[in-house]
Amino acid sequence: MTAPPANFTLSPRDSAFYNRSMSQLTRYILRQTFGITLVVAVVFTAAVWLVQSLRLIDLIVNRGLSLGLFLYLAMLILPRFVDAVLPIAVFIAVLFTYNRLIAESELVVMRSAGASQFALARPAMLAAVAATAILALMSLYFLPASNRAFKDLQFAIRNKIASVLLLEGTFNTISDSVTIYVRARDKEGDLSGIVIYDSRDHQKPITIVAERGAFVETDQGPRLLMIKGSRQSYERASGHLSVLSFDQYTLDLDKFREAPGFRDRQPEERYLHELLAASPGESPMARRARLVELNFRLLNPLTALALAAIPLACLLTGQFNRRGQIFRVLLAVAFAFLFEAMDIGFKNLAVRNPSAILPLYLNVLAPLVVTAWLLMWRGGNGFRLPRRAAA
Repeated sequence: MTAPPANFTLSPRDSAFYNRSMSQLTRYILRQTFGITLVVAVVFTAAVWLVQSLRLIDLIVNRGLSLGLFLYLAMLILPRFVDAVLPIAVFIAVLFTYNRLIAESELVVMRSAGASQFALARPAMLAAVAATAILALMSLYFLPASNRAFKDLQFAIRNKIASVLLLEGTFNTISDSVTIYVRARDKEGDLSGIVIYDSRDHQKPITIVAERGAFVETDQGPRLLMIKGSRQSYERASGHLSVLSFDQYTLDLDKFREAPGFRDRQPEERYLHELLAASPGESPMARRARLVELNFRLLNPLTALALAAIPLACLLTGQFNRRGQIFRVLLAVAFAFLFEAMDIGFKNLAVRNPSAILPLYLNVLAPLVVTAWLLMWRGGNGFRLPRRAAA
């Protein structure tokens, strides 16, 4: 189609009508893109979250945790799945929406109405910008907050002997030198058939046997209160065995734990400002891990823009084909797969070699630059609205 004469122009009334039409087209495409993105993101996130949550079932069945605590742990791992699924949901939504518009000839009508390539691409990029904003919030706050809460709770569970580590009918290894056996535990938490073997002093191991007992939480830590039993101490050097019978005996369990009372924050648990600042006495390995995580946080939100640009480049710049756009759809899927493969590969490489961070930025920016260039190059082939001659 030849370009209109340079002296053609639109009247103010026609210009306002044209602008309203373009806004309606943008909202029409944007509603479809948003709707599909939401459905895909919810379905994929729920599926992955359900599968991963099943791994926590062991904490209820064998570790004695409550259902409420299990649900809390499951909710804490949800943001990381949203962070991974949302860019893919945007890609699927843009690909499906624009392929349907082409298949039903709606895109041809929009171009005939004067919509340019950039005007047609605007709804997809707006949806991608919204997804990018959500991913930025994830990177800035929700991901480190959820990772921190999950690791703190996991650390507490692993070191809470009273409610988690002791399994019925099993020799529970609390540390390298302490083993506790409990025959049964009732609904109230009372224990029966208790056997404790303490070999921290290799020259004088201690065995404690009790008929029943119960865990008690105190300000100084967990205590095991045992009723009717005996404490046997064996001296290897002399072969002497000392036996002490008791009606009531209290054992300090807190001293059995070898884990420290605090732990270092991993890079994925730190907020953005914490990743920017170096820790006192930071080792070169810790510094590298911190900088790599910082770049991952900055890059991940941009993947939504990159994955939205790929189907636009494949579908909007092609000629209309009445027999369908299956080749271009498959081409977009192939490019998206290549993008994800390179993203994962460069991230794995960057963990070992920070020089791979630069290719990560190039991998994210390349689809945006190529798509913008193709839309600009193909923009002259789109239909334009004729302008009326000036009076």
